[in-house]
Amino acid sequence: MRVEIWSDIACPWCYVGKARFEKGLAAFAHREEIEVVHRSFELDPHRAKGDVEPVVGMLMRKYGRSREEAAAMEEQVAATARGEGLPYDTAGRMAGSTFDVHRLLHLAKARGRQSELLDLAYRANFAGEGSVYDLESLARLGVEAGLAEEEVREVLADATVYADDVRADEEEAARLGATGVPFFVLDRRYGVSGGQPAEVFTRALEQAWQGRALQPLGPAGDDEGAAACGVDGACEAEAPSRP
Repeated sequence: MRVEIWSDIACPWCYVGKARFEKGLAAFAHREEIEVVHRSFELDPHRAKGDVEPVVGMLMRKYGRSREEAAAMEEQVAATARGEGLPYDTAGRMAGSTFDVHRLLHLAKARGRQSELLDLAYRANFAGEGSVYDLESLARLGVEAGLAEEEVREVLADATVYADDVRADEEEAARLGATGVPFFVLDRRYGVSGGQPAEVFTRALEQAWQGRALQPLGPAGDDEGAAACGVDGACEAEAPSRP
């Protein structure tokens, strides 16, 4: 069974959601028979390459918040990530175009190294272990993920390579009704939106595996309170747990 995950490396809830999905998958009896495919989704597809700014400044501009309020927003997400065992460094994080990251992830997919590169890119962006917003740093991540350096540099040097693949993923997300990420599609039968708890992913996998409802794509699990980043780049805070 295939699980497709639309996400953006700039999305903190995608970072958290990937970890939660993997925990949910680990609890699924047929986990060895699940193929996971990561697909492209840019939160800010119109941002120019080279237009990089501090995350706190971006949050101030986007939400009209003070610097203190924007920093508190970052720290709230960081606390959630750390609760999942993920490193998250709020100091000096940057925001920029992720188009080249997505192109390189398509090369990594073709070479069977997509998951490795995705993990490295997330850690670079959220854990302060590098950068994803300049080509030299991105090339180093590609090589660290196990890709051939010459091929990595060829892809990054030509902005048309894998560009159609990125756009095709984004168009498919729109056709499926995705308005934000992370967005999970299970066997083209069920959709799960947001960084849901691990147990929601386990239940969704079980439901899709059993094929109880042979209907068009629809929700699986409880989306209420799910944290996600929307197509305008706005990232919702996670709702508190219900009693």
